[in-house]
Amino acid sequence: MPTAAPHQPTVLAAIDVGTNAVRLELARVGTDGMLEVLHQERDPIRPGEGVFKTGEIAKPVADRLVATMRRYAALCRRHHAVVKAVATSAVREARNREEILARVQREAGITLEAISGKEEARLICLGVLQGRPRDKRAVLIDIGGGSTEVVTAEGERPTNLWSLQLGAVRVTDLFSASGRVTPQQLTLMRKHVSEVANKMLPRRMNGLPKMARGSSGTINAVVAFAAEEGAAHVKVDALGRAVDQLAAMTPSQRRKHFDPQRADIVLGGAVVLEMVARHLKLDAVAAVSRGLRDGILLDLLRRSVVGYEDRDLPETALAMARRFGTDEPHTRQVRALALSLFDQLAKLHKLPISTRPYLEVAAVLHDIGNAVSYERHHKHSYYLIHHADLPGLTDRERELVARVARYHRRADPEVNHSGMSGLEPGEIRTVRRLATLLRVADALDRSHRQPVQELVVRSQPAAITLRLHPSEEGALDLELWNVEKERALFKRVFCKQLNVTVVG
Repeated sequence: MPTAAPHQPTVLAAIDVGTNAVRLELARVGTDGMLEVLHQERDPIRPGEGVFKTGEIAKPVADRLVATMRRYAALCRRHHAVVKAVATSAVREARNREEILARVQREAGITLEAISGKEEARLICLGVLQGRPRDKRAVLIDIGGGSTEVVTAEGERPTNLWSLQLGAVRVTDLFSASGRVTPQQLTLMRKHVSEVANKMLPRRMNGLPKMARGSSGTINAVVAFAAEEGAAHVKVDALGRAVDQLAAMTPSQRRKHFDPQRADIVLGGAVVLEMVARHLKLDAVAAVSRGLRDGILLDLLRRSVVGYEDRDLPETALAMARRFGTDEPHTRQVRALALSLFDQLAKLHKLPISTRPYLEVAAVLHDIGNAVSYERHHKHSYYLIHHADLPGLTDRERELVARVARYHRRADPEVNHSGMSGLEPGEIRTVRRLATLLRVADALDRSHRQPVQELVVRSQPAAITLRLHPSEEGALDLELWNVEKERALFKRVFCKQLNVTVVG
C-alpha cells in the first residue's frame, strides 16, 4: 500500500447507483493507509425499473433516486468525506441520463458519473483483487441488474475487460421471468444468454483458472442457494440444476429462499451466471464479498497519494494507438519529451500532479486521427478520444485529454477559440498549458526520427532554455524550425521566452 500523503482525506465515500439498488459505503483512511469501513447502506429503489423496456428513467423512479442521493449526501457531509458516485447500466443506457445526472447534481449536490462497462469492470477488478501477487491469474464475473462484467487478470491488473448487456433485471424483464417459468421459456433464456456470450466473449481463452470469482450480490445469493452446505463455491453442473429448480418455483417459494427484492430477479441472474460460466469452460464459481464499491474506494485512495501512477492507463492508450496504426517510435518519443517537460517545468505550469496522466495519454493518442485523414487529423483525434472507452478516466477527464490532443497542431489553444467551448476556467487553463507542452514535444520529433536523446530545462527569470542533446546521427534542423513556431504561444501561455540550444 502506498504511503499516505499528509493532506490525504480521512474519510472516503463510494456511491454505486445500480439497476436494482443504490449503495453507499463510507470508509476511514487509517494512519497506515488502510481502509476501515464506517458505514454501509443499501436501498433497493430499482433505478432501472422500466429502463430496458421504455429506454427512459421514469419521473417516479428519478424522484426515488434523487431523494436517496440527498440522504447519502447529508451523510457524506457529516463525515467530511471525499465522494465518488457512479451509475452503471440502467443510467448509462437511459435516453434521459443527462437530465437525471443534472438533477442529482442540482438537488443533491453530488456529481454522479455514468461510467462505461469497461470502467465498471476495471473498478470491480481492483476491488476484488487488490494486493494479489502479480503471478496469480484470475477470472472475475460480476452480474448486475443490467450488465455482466467479465475480467481476466494477472495480480490485480486486468488483462481483458468485457461488459455484456446481460443482467438479472434485464433478462427477467425480457422473458417475463419473475413468476413461474416454463421449460420452453427457460430454454429461450439460456439460448439468449449463450448467444450474447458467444458474440461478446472470445471462444477460446487458454491458461485461465477453472474457478472464477463472482463478486455481485446476485452471484452471492445464487451460490449460497446452489452450493453444498457450508461451501462458498458451486460447481457449474450444480449451478445448472439450481437454475432448473428456481425456474420451477412460484414467486412465493422463491421468497422463502431470497429477500423479496432479490427473489423476483434471481432466476434471470442465475441463468446468466450458468451460461457465462459454461462459455468460459469453468468448473466452478466462488462467491466473494468484495466488488465495485471496494474498487471505487481504493481508486479514490490511490489517487490521493502523492506520486502514485496508474500504469494501466497509458498501456491501454498505447494499445489503442496501435489499433489505429500510429508511428509507435514517434508516439513513445513525444510521450517521453512531454512528460520530461511537465516534470521539469512544474514550478512554471503549476498544474496538479493529477493532470500528468492527461498529458501522457494525449501524447500517446495525438496522432490517431491519421487513420481517418492526415489533413484534419487533430480534429479526428479529438473525436476518436472523445468517444473512446478508456478505463481509468472519467468522462470529464477523457474530454480534457481529447481537447489537449486536438490542440497539438494548427489552431492555438486560445481562450476564445471554439474548441474551448463548454470548459470551466480551470479546465481551460489546464488544456492550454498541457497542449502547449504537447506542441513543443511534438515539434521536437517532427522528423519522426527521434533525434533528441535528452532534454534538459534551464529556467531563468524571463526565459526557459531547452538544452537538447542529439543522438549520434540526429540532425535537428526540422525540429528547431518547428519549435521556433511554438515560441509565441509558449510566451502567451507561460509569460516566458522559450529558447533552444543544442549541446554537443
